[in-house]
Amino acid sequence: MKNKSSFVILFLLWQIILQPAYSQLKIVNIGNLNLNSGELLEDCFIGYRTFGSINNDSSNIIIYPSWFGGTSEEIGRLVGKYNFVDTTKYFVIAIDALSNGISTSPSNYKKSFPFLSIKDMVKAEYILLTEHLKLKHVYAAVGGSMGGFQVLQFAVSYPNYFDKCIAYVSSPKLTSYDLLWINTQLSLIETYQKYGADEKEILKVLDLLTALNARTPEYIVNKIKPEDFNNYFASFDKEPSKHFTLQNYVAQLKAIQNFDITKDFNNSFEETIKAIHCKMFFIVNETDMTVNPSQSKLFAKLSGSAILVLNNSGGHLGITPEIEKCRNAVADFLNE
Repeated sequence: MKNKSSFVILFLLWQIILQPAYSQLKIVNIGNLNLNSGELLEDCFIGYRTFGSINNDSSNIIIYPSWFGGTSEEIGRLVGKYNFVDTTKYFVIAIDALSNGISTSPSNYKKSFPFLSIKDMVKAEYILLTEHLKLKHVYAAVGGSMGGFQVLQFAVSYPNYFDKCIAYVSSPKLTSYDLLWINTQLSLIETYQKYGADEKEILKVLDLLTALNARTPEYIVNKIKPEDFNNYFASFDKEPSKHFTLQNYVAQLKAIQNFDITKDFNNSFEETIKAIHCKMFFIVNETDMTVNPSQSKLFAKLSGSAILVLNNSGGHLGITPEIEKCRNAVADFLNE
């Protein structure tokens, strides 16, 4: 019995050591937020979690905004499971983007929710970091997909706020294919609502469309055997997310729809690059059908930024199949 108890204690200690130190969800009210549209988001609040420990001179802080529909909790799982950012070395602040159901969103806002932009998400995060967490500067910013949009917007809106940024499966501006994907979803939602479909039905179809678009046909063919297809298809018939409701989905989708960091710089990559002061690192996948990689590749070339180009069947989710390569590249960029 004594040996068994010792084993249990050692196992628990081992589990604690392997998991990044993190806090529970914290919510901060940043007050009224003046939006880029001229509208007002009243009593705006932001959720965040932290992972790791701050060093003596606070020079190891990394911010990590959430992806489309993502949460700070899910960022914590990514960090914990894959060690995507080394929390034994860096202190990660994972931030819940506006309209994800944790921070201020249509689902928890008592009034009519105003139009939201990526720039507004970043402004709210900057207020959280500087005015409430008293962080006048951080070392780096990391973000994937819509999180990468926020990181790139941060780089132009607050060019001296961090030294390095990493945007993976993201883009400095949308291509016509990206716009086709986004507008197809918005059109589908509008049509389904017109004919009285409920939220569960609509979100199921959106999930199916995402499954078609997020990875390549090759991935699905190799991953799902025809004899298993009925079970796979049935897995989409589930209860919708309690936090990322259809309202929140639409608000974030519309924010992405209007994203372009060159808007304030005469729609010029060259002028935009001159306004950016941090070192940049892009990770793209050639097979990405959700966020086309062409603009990130061009931006990296023109700016002389580091870039890792993947070419696997994972599509928009192609980081996972090559997670070790990506993790090592991220570590090298942060450590250099």
